[in-house]
Amino acid sequence: MSNAPATAAPLDDVMLAMDVVDTLRHRQDLVTRELDETAREKQLLEKLRELYRQQGIEVPDHILKEGVEALAESRFVYDPPKPGFGTTLARMYVARKRWGPAAIALGLVLVVGLFGYFGVYRPMVQGQIEAARVELAETIPAQMDALYATIFEETKVQQAVTDADAIIAHGKTAAAEGNREGALDAVTDLTAIRDTLRQEYQIAIVSRPGEQSAIWRFPTDNTDAANYYLIVEALDADRKPLSIPILNEEDSKMSTVSRWGLRVPEEVYRAVEADKKDDGIIQANVVGVKQYGFLEVNYTIPVTGGMITDW
Repeated sequence: MSNAPATAAPLDDVMLAMDVVDTLRHRQDLVTRELDETAREKQLLEKLRELYRQQGIEVPDHILKEGVEALAESRFVYDPPKPGFGTTLARMYVARKRWGPAAIALGLVLVVGLFGYFGVYRPMVQGQIEAARVELAETIPAQMDALYATIFEETKVQQAVTDADAIIAHGKTAAAEGNREGALDAVTDLTAIRDTLRQEYQIAIVSRPGEQSAIWRFPTDNTDAANYYLIVEALDADRKPLSIPILNEEDSKMSTVSRWGLRVPEEVYRAVEADKKDDGIIQANVVGVKQYGFLEVNYTIPVTGGMITDW
């Protein structure tokens, strides 16, 4: 078998010419010294030929000439594209693997956010606005009308209707003005009148053993006089105590209590005191009756109207 070295395959002419241009660029001393002077072209070609021979490459003269001409004509020179929108898009496309995942994630967040705002939040807010409008324009006024009709049908005293007229007028004005709190207050007040009309109970003096049945005290603004109170409670038809809203005359606070002090003249206080001392039992302990359809209690004893809730 022959040991002769294999000959290298000849390079493509264009690639070879590009290599010549590259050599000339990297050997600027040749270009400057030979091309910028008036020396003949064959001297430059000879130097190029010698350079390639030193590398073991035989380059035809026409390739060397083509390389020299290409350098002069700036062929095989890469001119970067000018900045512009198209160039920016092209560079973004090339670098898409770097910024693509983050852009996709940002896009998903944006889509979810827009859907949440336009698809969920805004419809919810619009629904709340519409519900509030319907409530003030229809629902609450309808509640007022229904309560007023019930009061009108069930009351046995004109005062309930008079009070309801004033409340419903104020409530509907509040609803028309968008004042929800004022409108709901009217519903609450009308409900209270209705519930009061429907109540039925007796006012009885507390007379169980070991419990106070009456007290007296000096009023805070006049220590020369005394106020006398019977301790009473409201009992339903089954004789079970009820909790009643009571206005304390001493501090003007309303409290819902199961027993309270009912102010009476001194002679009534003394009579009850004597009755209990006789045998420990108050014989006539029922002092008032609240009937269905009425607002006030009908008392069977003289009272002054004042009440207290603590003693």
